[in-house]
Amino acid sequence: MMTFALSKGRIFDEALPLLKSAGISPLESPESSRKLILATNRPDLRLLIVRASDVPTYVQYGAADLGIAGADVLAEQGSEGLVQPVDLGIARCRMSVAVPESLDYQAIVQRGARIRVATKYVQIAKAHFAAKGMHIDLIKLYGSMELAPLVGLADVIVDLVSTGGTLKANGLKEVEKISEVSARLIINQAALKTRPEQLRPLMESLARAAGRG
Repeated sequence: MMTFALSKGRIFDEALPLLKSAGISPLESPESSRKLILATNRPDLRLLIVRASDVPTYVQYGAADLGIAGADVLAEQGSEGLVQPVDLGIARCRMSVAVPESLDYQAIVQRGARIRVATKYVQIAKAHFAAKGMHIDLIKLYGSMELAPLVGLADVIVDLVSTGGTLKANGLKEVEKISEVSARLIINQAALKTRPEQLRPLMESLARAAGRG
């Protein structure tokens, strides 16, 4: 039995057509079912429904053989014990720095001023500003990042941006792109070595469905 870890929401929705092209269909929808383990039309494959940030952990420790995780999560948490054979090209967005409309960000950068950065992507933000030689105080938040500059909690935020509509609605502007983000297929490294006859055909089917194979 193979176990495939997925998260609800955008990644699941955009992964469904790829799964279908690879001959995989869940027998129940995770949106309507309370089950966290879903059977599929394949007796040798089941879906494990977990939080997006937990997908790499389940795969890394072998509770799942493979999964789909955002590049942001993998960059933040590390990818030890994982193989990332395919960028599936779904759930596209970007990791960016955003500031209040009234803030002259470039002037702050040039001055080398110390700034407060609100984000849930602490490692990504730390690496980005260290590469620029900037001194920062990191404030870890788990949601509603746009609120932090509005109430004086932080000077800037580092967060995922898709259309930029939420930033604009809250008087913020995107000033720096850190990286492009999309969802990757991840596979447990040990499982791929010990059971390649099971996992490789599935990996190749998903790569073809995503136009990568």
